[in-house]
Amino acid sequence: MGIGGRGAAAAIIMAWLTIFEGLFVHVANGGRLNYKEALTKSLIFLEAQRSGKLPPNNRVPWRGNSALNDGKEDNVDLVGGYYDAGDNVKYGLPMAFTISTLSWAALFYQRELESAGELDNTRDAIRWGTDYLLKANVKPNTLYVQVGDPNKDHECWVRPENMQTPRTLLKIDAGTPGTEIAAETAAAMASASMVFRAIDGPYATLLSAKAEELFKFGTEHVGTFDGECPFYCSFSGFNDELLWAAVWLYKATKNDKYHQYIMEEAAPANVAEFSWDLKYAGSQVLLAELFFRGQKEFQSYKEHADGFFCSTHPASPFHQVPITPGGMVHFRDGANSQYVTGTAFLFSVYSDLLARYSETVPCGQTKLTANQVSAFGKKQMDYLLGSNPQNRSYMVGFGVNPPTQPHHRGASVPPIAANTVVDCGMSFSEWLNPNKPNPNELTGAIVGGPDKNDKFQDLRTLSSFTEPVTYCNSLAVGALANLAWAQK
Repeated sequence: MGIGGRGAAAAIIMAWLTIFEGLFVHVANGGRLNYKEALTKSLIFLEAQRSGKLPPNNRVPWRGNSALNDGKEDNVDLVGGYYDAGDNVKYGLPMAFTISTLSWAALFYQRELESAGELDNTRDAIRWGTDYLLKANVKPNTLYVQVGDPNKDHECWVRPENMQTPRTLLKIDAGTPGTEIAAETAAAMASASMVFRAIDGPYATLLSAKAEELFKFGTEHVGTFDGECPFYCSFSGFNDELLWAAVWLYKATKNDKYHQYIMEEAAPANVAEFSWDLKYAGSQVLLAELFFRGQKEFQSYKEHADGFFCSTHPASPFHQVPITPGGMVHFRDGANSQYVTGTAFLFSVYSDLLARYSETVPCGQTKLTANQVSAFGKKQMDYLLGSNPQNRSYMVGFGVNPPTQPHHRGASVPPIAANTVVDCGMSFSEWLNPNKPNPNELTGAIVGGPDKNDKFQDLRTLSSFTEPVTYCNSLAVGALANLAWAQK
């Protein structure tokens, strides 16, 4: 068979696979996946992660006020923000990434979120984070980047409402720089400023100004901050965060100095991953959009964006990202679902851009179409929601046979009086170790997910399978909003 014949045969096979895939999703879940429901629940999980004094419209009945004295030891107000995962520590780096990716979703998929009735909830989730980040940067050239002692926290299995563990503070300043966290927080504030520009001008202006100050601080006081290690070590360095922040600041302010930074000072990179630690692919997609709009000086960034999709899509000759037999991208055990939702989000955004501008992704002699890019991104979300070899959902409270034992203190400890002193020594045997469902449903949490062989164990004690993280859900929001729109 000639080259043309093989291409035609491949096209026919791909078409049948697409049809079969749709049937599998239908059969595996007893009907269509309800993306609007998944979107709503994904945002409810973020509300379950809130720290501080909860608002009157709190939608998580088993959560209460917590950590109301955060910052007191340094005479600052650090009440609020988000717990990152199943513990009770507030980490600045992943929290800021949660906000920047949620803001991107709110900007790119505003119409889709509004149609689903979730735009206001998305904005509320962003503001819950930015209100805290503003408090963390109340002093010039100072940013509080962590609240809580993770080692002490991990010695007690207790819900945040009853924790007695130390609320130790870590900060970066001129003497102790942390370029990654300063830049990521700048990106969060810059992107959020665009979200609020039309509905709260003064707040948007404040966020933009703070973002500029933090970027300046991060570039003038350069250094890696290791204080959040071994829990959040920036293995990729800080150049990706600096580019990510510069791109968002350029979009938010249109200031030439950020354009100059992107063109002359930013470090280029070819990557196959998008995560809280590695932001290059996100920046490249954002700049590719500007390239498509006519800013041809960003061509190299557009080419790097293409490289990300060529590295990830299985139809590309340059494909290198590991994929499980069931079709899920798998980078590493432990919160692997964040890479799945990150892939789904970038593939969703890029496919929309390709369709809008009649473009394809060149991967050598192979050209990926907008439909191919869209289908692979959809497949990643569908996998997590139930279209997988286990025929089960990996989102709590959604779909068929969802997880019942997420590795999460608040969800696994029954509500008890706020003044109750918990015996930390007994807490693990009483609430972590029992093999039974959590007493509180952690609605919408996307758990860590299955291993490289599509195997999964719904056990609270196995955190690599069952621990959720905020940035997994923030990356899911945009993809789910787009899928919900298409499903209307």
